Amino acid sequence: MANRDPIRVGVLFSDTGVTSTIGRSQLQGTLLAVDEINEAGGIDGREIVPVSYDARSSPAIYAALAERLIIQDKVNVIFGCYMSSSRKAVLPIVEKWNKLLFYPTLYEGFEFSNNIIYSGAAPNQNSVQLAEFMTANFGARVYLIGSNYIYPYESNRIMSDLVLQRPNSKKVGERYVELDATERDFELIMADIKATQPDFVFSTVVGDSTASLYRAYAEAGFNPKIMPISSLTTSEAEISQMGAEIALGHFTAAPYFQSINSDTNLRCLERLRKRFGSECVPNMCWEAAYFQTHIYASALRYTGQDDIGQILPNILGSEFEAPQGRVRIDPMNHHTSLYPRIGVANSRGQFTIVREATRPVHPDPYMVTHSLGDWTASLSTLEL
Repeated sequence: MANRDPIRVGVLFSDTGVTSTIGRSQLQGTLLAVDEINEAGGIDGREIVPVSYDARSSPAIYAALAERLIIQDKVNVIFGCYMSSSRKAVLPIVEKWNKLLFYPTLYEGFEFSNNIIYSGAAPNQNSVQLAEFMTANFGARVYLIGSNYIYPYESNRIMSDLVLQRPNSKKVGERYVELDATERDFELIMADIKATQPDFVFSTVVGDSTASLYRAYAEAGFNPKIMPISSLTTSEAEISQMGAEIALGHFTAAPYFQSINSDTNLRCLERLRKRFGSECVPNMCWEAAYFQTHIYASALRYTGQDDIGQILPNILGSEFEAPQGRVRIDPMNHHTSLYPRIGVANSRGQFTIVREATRPVHPDPYMVTHSLGDWTASLSTLEL
């Protein structure tokens, strides 16, 4: 008799706390994919059942809930984590119990675990492209601002290395703020930027304080046409918090923007809005959470069970037609081939894509080699 028992999976994102805007979108991307899988018949008739907890933007809670999912809820696979500090907290848990974590967030690279699938961008899939674009169009004097935890420190180090390879380059400042920073916390930084006059600002500020940074920038009277903020972490979700007029003219590098004009993306957005209404703001982390769930399900169809020894060989090397394009899990480093893009925030609260790769860029988390990919489009197409 065929097994008809449901398949339980762990879902661990933040529905509350300072990173809840992105966390909620990652949760919704995961749930949308689960719905699609189940509506298509599940896994040979078996329903996927998400066991979801709110980690409240706390690495310690992430770790505790990951252990709960494994020990009490008996899951073999967890979809979860946003900040690198939360991934670092969960990593020893999944390694200890030999379970699998799908991690749908851009991160600082320089990591490998046999127990993690990394579906977000590595530095050679966003930092390299952003450094090239900003220095070519604005200059190579950079001011770095980040939130006070591991990802911003490491990401700023990488960006500094990339920018300082350029002629006439200089790091004119580097400052960090707490995760709950308000506009007042950025006032002295804005004064320093005014004094040092960088060509552009690079932001690795995350969560609710992102809106505070951009508002402080606008309040200081800076002009994004002359000295924009560029970021890897400012997405459509953060723009929805600060407002389109505040974000206008600033740049982000990401594999995915809502504005990608493909049938796959448009159909996916239509299903998302039907499922969640206007509640969800799709962004790069939403898209990674969505496609990684489908990659898991495709592998599960081959094995019928999701213990790591059975399913991992079928995940590695697998491909999926994601909203950004056809992605692939690299069998050697567990990261994902993605399509780097540069977008500029427009008056509609979306991103106008001004550069994009026409072929997937292989993940190189240790930055051994890196390339831009085949770029298309130019600033002459820019329409704010």
